[in-house]
Amino acid sequence: MSRIDDLIAEHCPGGVEFRALGDVCDVFSGFAFRSSLFNDKGVGLPLIRIRDVNSGDSGTFYSGEYDERYLVSTGDLLIGMDGDFRAVRWQRGPALLNQRVCRLQELSLDIEPSYLHHLAKVVVQTIQDRTEQSTVKHLSSRDLKATKIPVPPLAVQREIAAILDQMETLKVELEAELEAELEQRSSQYAYYRDSLLNSGNSACQWRTLYEVAAEFGRGKSKHRPRNDAKLYGGPYPFIQTGDIRNSSHRVTAHSQTYSELGLAQSKLWPRGTVCITIAANIAETAVLDFDACFPDSVVGLVPDPLTTTPEYVEYLLQSFKSTLASRGQGSAQENINLATFEHARFPFPSLKEQARIVAILDRFDALVSDLSIGLPAEIEARRKQYEYYRDRLLTFEEAA
Repeated sequence: MSRIDDLIAEHCPGGVEFRALGDVCDVFSGFAFRSSLFNDKGVGLPLIRIRDVNSGDSGTFYSGEYDERYLVSTGDLLIGMDGDFRAVRWQRGPALLNQRVCRLQELSLDIEPSYLHHLAKVVVQTIQDRTEQSTVKHLSSRDLKATKIPVPPLAVQREIAAILDQMETLKVELEAELEAELEQRSSQYAYYRDSLLNSGNSACQWRTLYEVAAEFGRGKSKHRPRNDAKLYGGPYPFIQTGDIRNSSHRVTAHSQTYSELGLAQSKLWPRGTVCITIAANIAETAVLDFDACFPDSVVGLVPDPLTTTPEYVEYLLQSFKSTLASRGQGSAQENINLATFEHARFPFPSLKEQARIVAILDRFDALVSDLSIGLPAEIEARRKQYEYYRDRLLTFEEAA
């Protein structure tokens, strides 16, 4: 920091001038475009809404006429005014600024654009912290314009911006590198999984799931309405398609339970049941780690222990997931059903060979999982590092 300390000592030894944000830049709010002219077909210009500020992209387009004042270009600094306020540089080319999103543009030659970019993040974070306890979070243009910001001499601004630009670039590059490594590891895992499970072993028997199951059928949830409070709050775990989608091979936790009434209109499946989603999230799979109920949007398979194991069946269904999911496409609400599995045959080698395959895939899956867990942690650590130095560099004594 010595270079910045030297610049501060040289240019502003008595402190830094603080000015209202609205005095140094234009805070320009978006427009309430007509929703009847929205489309997702790529017709017209992309429309930047609140959610698009967070994602950095837009899947909504506007096909009507517009005032060019609301046209956004690559590099423009945007702030989302509702929910989780964020300040970002737009990087997706020409787009239109929708309501509750504003654009900041420098009005004065004594503010460095890149410095303002980093400073805006501090401003919105400060506002975010201030509204943390509020259930509804809104940011007004008036409050934003009135926010006081430090405006040190340009030499100081440029030095700070150069440091933070470099840190932000390194953060983005690291994130891309780690995600590429995860993608490569995941692709390798899928390749070896599919190779092991489709090896064409002459001793392998191709069977339907019905032929390897001690029990195979849909879950039950007969009572209507399904959200009747009397069904819930008892001792019996109740899982749904989202619990299966969010699990990693095994369902180890649950957030809902059935009462005695809930159990009476459902069915308790045993630990070790392979769960297969057939609606909403198609062909997601996981093995129950406890006895549980589930609705008819989930199929349960209790393997015949003389033929196969839950772990092998779950890996097998993962390998054939895209094939199964494709059979549910074409309807208004994509789904599959028990008929999907009537004639579908899968490879079942000896139990010894199945155990060998599962052991290999468990090790490979653990490597991918370790990276999947470490990736967000590493990215979060780099983000915290950037935020620490950003906040430190942008904290000034105000001039008397």
